[in-house]
Amino acid sequence: MAVPFIQEKIVQRLAQLPLPVALQLPSGERLGPRPAAVALMFNDAASLASLASGHIGSLAEAIVEGRVRFEGSMRDLMAAAAALLPGNPAHSNVGWWGRTLQRARSLAAHTPERDARQIQFHYDVSDAFYALWLDPLRVYSCAYFRNSAMTLAQAQEAKLDHICRKLMLRPGERFLDIGAGWGGLLLWAAEHYGVDATGITLSRNQHAHVQGLIAARGLQGRVRMELCDYRQFQAAQPFDKIASVGMFEHVGRAHMPTYFATVRALLRPGGLVMNHGITAGGTENTQLGAGMGDFIGKYIFPGGELLHVGTVLGEMAAAGLEMGDTENLRPHYARTLWAWSDALEARLDEARSVLAAHGGAQHAERVLQAYRLYLAGSAMGFERGWIALHQILAARPDGDVATGALAGAQSAYPFNRSYMYTEGPPCSTNSNPALPPT
Repeated sequence: MAVPFIQEKIVQRLAQLPLPVALQLPSGERLGPRPAAVALMFNDAASLASLASGHIGSLAEAIVEGRVRFEGSMRDLMAAAAALLPGNPAHSNVGWWGRTLQRARSLAAHTPERDARQIQFHYDVSDAFYALWLDPLRVYSCAYFRNSAMTLAQAQEAKLDHICRKLMLRPGERFLDIGAGWGGLLLWAAEHYGVDATGITLSRNQHAHVQGLIAARGLQGRVRMELCDYRQFQAAQPFDKIASVGMFEHVGRAHMPTYFATVRALLRPGGLVMNHGITAGGTENTQLGAGMGDFIGKYIFPGGELLHVGTVLGEMAAAGLEMGDTENLRPHYARTLWAWSDALEARLDEARSVLAAHGGAQHAERVLQAYRLYLAGSAMGFERGWIALHQILAARPDGDVATGALAGAQSAYPFNRSYMYTEGPPCSTNSNPALPPT
């Protein structure tokens, strides 16, 4: 039997929700309407306290660990979860001492060895599992819905092309993809833009997958995939263009100076870099409140940290990279995540079988429930502005005011955004032989 004051508070919370939600208490007693859009069945009183306080992360953990079961759609469950929150989870009351502790934890959490384990924890769950709900290219990052009629697969191809256009990729250029995933951008840039492409990853599964694709498509010698940390990657010469997609969220706030300094060192003077990544909705928080960030760290992305876009821009500038263009794709990621969530929900039995083959039935159920909550919860977070997604195009100025399409550009960036949305390359009066012809 629930503690009376907790039960009374729960009844009050249920009455305030935007959709009918019912509960089954550990005693078997039922609270709430019949029928209900969402039903939660509790096996212990502690999880009831999490619901009453709006600590959504603890409630999600109870679902993963089997202490709470639910019935209903993920969209309805997330609508109820959002209404249970006590406030905006992107707001932070962290003071100077809290920030000091955050920095200390960030420094300790992101050694090359720990980052490798953390990346493999997430990405090496099972390639077949990800293939069930990602697009055919397995692009595991925010899609770009150039028009609302696009399918997810079309929008992912549009995103890959959007990045290549922004970077002004040209045949023969040396292109580096930091955190190349299952190779979607790497191969797209090589096959559609003719670049000499190098990718790096910490995931053994992704490395093996991309190596197979390179061989199958006959791209040996022009495309390569390295299994290494960005801090340990060495190149014989700098790259003309660099992309980092869905990568820097794993770097850690305390390591941002090293990360962007490394990017700058790998980029030739005058070259361009695209940093595409999740950013915080609040200016101080490194994760979402109400226990949601803790849940993500435990079950999905250990070591993940978010920065506000303003902080990212400051870190890039401090490293000597000049921002040329910044685009917020936040609602695009909400739609992407809902597409992933819907695809997973449509294939739950297959997902259980795939995951069970990888680690047994109990492991499969825990992973599956964690990903169901993660995908739908993240979609909710992007919709509500608690987190965002920014593409930041920057250059490494070469110090020569005569370089570029305009005097003083000092880079390949033309300081005119129209080229991103037209078929041909931008007009240029560039006469610097060190830059690719435009």
